[in-house]
Amino acid sequence: MISPTLAGFLGILVLLLLLGKGVHIAVDFFLVGFLGITTLVGIESALSFFGETLYYGIASPTYSALPLFILMGSFAAMGSFAEKAFEGIHDLTKGLPGSLCIASTFGCAVFGAVSGSSLATAALFGKIILPEMKRFKYDMSFSMGSIAASGGLAAMIPPSTLFIVYAIFTDQSIGKLFMAGVLPGILTALSFSLFIVFRVKFNPSLAPKKIEDSNLVENPAVSKFASIKKMWGVAFLSAVVLGGIYTGALTPNEAGAVGALVALGMGLLEGRIRSISVIRKALREAALNTSMILLIMVAALFFSRFLALSRLPTFISMVITGTSLPRVVILGGILIIWFLLGMIMIPTGIMALTLPIFYPIIIKLGYDPIWFGVIIVKLSEIAAITPPVGLNVYALKGVAGKDVSLDMAFKGVWPFVCCELFIMALLIAFPQISLWLPGLMGR
Repeated sequence: MISPTLAGFLGILVLLLLLGKGVHIAVDFFLVGFLGITTLVGIESALSFFGETLYYGIASPTYSALPLFILMGSFAAMGSFAEKAFEGIHDLTKGLPGSLCIASTFGCAVFGAVSGSSLATAALFGKIILPEMKRFKYDMSFSMGSIAASGGLAAMIPPSTLFIVYAIFTDQSIGKLFMAGVLPGILTALSFSLFIVFRVKFNPSLAPKKIEDSNLVENPAVSKFASIKKMWGVAFLSAVVLGGIYTGALTPNEAGAVGALVALGMGLLEGRIRSISVIRKALREAALNTSMILLIMVAALFFSRFLALSRLPTFISMVITGTSLPRVVILGGILIIWFLLGMIMIPTGIMALTLPIFYPIIIKLGYDPIWFGVIIVKLSEIAAITPPVGLNVYALKGVAGKDVSLDMAFKGVWPFVCCELFIMALLIAFPQISLWLPGLMGR
């Protein structure tokens, strides 16, 4: 008879092999989980666990926040919030070296405050900005790298779907996780922008054509006010959602519902959402994205039950915490594993696979779970742009046209990966960057 711990190890090995063969991650979790539970406690118990997980796995009010914030992002995309954000920020950054790249960075950050999806943000801004970058003869590798990396800001800046997923797996506060992502997101956007300025200063061929702004020269005050006014929709929507959560006036579920309603109302008011077909399209996209994420999460929870039965997480936790290694070394090992998995798996799948094992270790070592959530989402940002998966890069390539290759895009992201790693080192060295705002919320 195979030991439970060995069954757990073999289950993870089979799961990774199936992923390597290209089998859908939800199918992998369901299949390995079912076979593993059958091996340990029999097929009748496996069927019972399967049925219970399908219902009780998502029969929680916490899950309501996920489709509501996804719907808010869909309405915001249909309402042209991204275009307005880019136009306003680009008006303010014209004249700076690499101004289009800087505008894409802050545009993605601003739109991330109403989107929550790095994939959607990267694709949307690729449609908006890449034609302009081609027109002004920007280096395409540099441009693709900046947009793909900036799209990842939506994963950190609330309302982030990844924070919601992390909260569900770890039973943490969605509101505190949202607040924890604000300062790291701003720091990342600033680091990208500074890098762009310095790189273009030293290599002007990356952005050879200077974009002048005569309006700012003629009447700076009026022009800047008009530029800021273009972003009022995003600012108002994010203030309603994040302000409501921060002050305690709204729960995350209520904030998602109010945000979706406000985004729809503003789209109708400004005439951007003109027909029922547009609303139907937004609802369909939100439903598809939600169903995909929930399918993976339910499958992952079923797989987690198999791991719990195998007692593998407990065994690994005891082995690791029983060593004399400094806790920072153990943390480093966990982050390296996450970084490597990020190259071959989607973030939701990595959370499902690793959190049942790593989260108890992190808590036992004395690390803050909210802070660890920020670190995990930061690694997810990096995973979104590193090969061979790099979903943001693939999404961007889909809208870039045939004249831009994947190799060109992946080549351009590596300097931004270095920026991401620098910010992550800061977050590890100074946890209060992430914990300051959540600490002000109280209980």
